[in-house]
Amino acid sequence: MQLAGPGVFGPPKDPHAAVAILREVIATGVNHIDTSDFYGPHVTNHIIRQALHPYPAGLVIVTKLGARRPPDGSWQSAISPQDLTAAVHDNLRNLGLDVLDIVNYRVMGAIHGPKEGPIGEQVTALADLRRQGLIRHIGLSNVTAAQIAEAQAITDVVCVQNNYNLAHRHDDALIDNLARQGIAYVPFFPLGGFTPLQSTTLSAVAGQLGVKPMQVTLAWLLHRSPNILLIPGTSSVAHLRENLAAGRLTLSPQTLAELDGIAAVIAAPLTAA
Repeated sequence: MQLAGPGVFGPPKDPHAAVAILREVIATGVNHIDTSDFYGPHVTNHIIRQALHPYPAGLVIVTKLGARRPPDGSWQSAISPQDLTAAVHDNLRNLGLDVLDIVNYRVMGAIHGPKEGPIGEQVTALADLRRQGLIRHIGLSNVTAAQIAEAQAITDVVCVQNNYNLAHRHDDALIDNLARQGIAYVPFFPLGGFTPLQSTTLSAVAGQLGVKPMQVTLAWLLHRSPNILLIPGTSSVAHLRENLAAGRLTLSPQTLAELDGIAAVIAAPLTAA
């Protein structure tokens, strides 16, 4: 998202820097890139193609469908079978691919959290596109456990992408259930998104380890469950390197217990109210 312009709309201020970030990603051995053709719109996918095409073997590009960006920059649902089919072809064209590795259907019912409602029509449309050879795998984003079960009755689901981080723990049980099924869980807003995580405990742990608080947050996610894959956004090579360094942090059981308590502290005022 951060490779597009402000508000994930329009081109970045420095397109050359965006290209440099993507090339550094590949140079460091990262093989999972999360994108969407409604970032920009089209901007991020154009930059990915410019920077990396022809793509290296083993690179997995995951895109998502379910929204469109009109000229006013707003976020609008685009969930009819016709919308989804057109979006698949847009992603294929703008990324320069013949088949998309993984396509996530992004439910737009709530801003940053799931909302119950049927998704069978949309998942069926993606399953049809998969049978046509345009999609290899199907995932879901911003969904509930019931919606995942509905989708699994139609097709295989390889990943779920929901809002989850050190303070936002509503998917704890879901993550464990998906891990038992061998399904990847990809937390969006792993660092808090538009409201970055802040906690005295987090800052204290980071100080003890000699790293930045956001690195601790990413390390906690990697310790949380073996099926978690991280997609922290970045707009600079230096920040990218900081994010990757988080994967080398080891957190002790005592430290993990301290960090686990952060969600309870943040939720306490809401419970009291």
